[in-house]
Amino acid sequence: MAITFDKALGIHEQALMLRTQRNEILATNIANADTPNYKARDIDFAAAMERARPGSGTQSVTLQATHSGHIGVDGQSQLSPLGAQLQYRTPHQPSLDGNTVEMHIEQSAYADNALRYQASLQFLGSKFSSLKNVITGGR
Repeated sequence: MAITFDKALGIHEQALMLRTQRNEILATNIANADTPNYKARDIDFAAAMERARPGSGTQSVTLQATHSGHIGVDGQSQLSPLGAQLQYRTPHQPSLDGNTVEMHIEQSAYADNALRYQASLQFLGSKFSSLKNVITGGR
């Protein structure tokens, strides 16, 4: 019976890619905290992971662009390999300059995401260590 990385690692590869993408988005929000009219963005990690899970059963509606000038409405970008949709964050206290970045929320989300990224890396490291033990026979 052949062991594939998909079976051995599960969905953690996609989780790492999404966590990396979310770190970039949150870092961009933090960097633009003083930019007038900048709108903070984020992704719904749980929804993106559900879409990335094989056999998730979620059905998506796709739109067809019939003209080259049409703007995509799916929220996907080049940073979104798994189809995570960028969403705007609604501020708790809107600022006068139209910026929706709230530093305490962004920093908290960034720290939480970084911690979860590290946990996924450690989990994958232990999986690789276990696979190495199986291959080498524990030597």
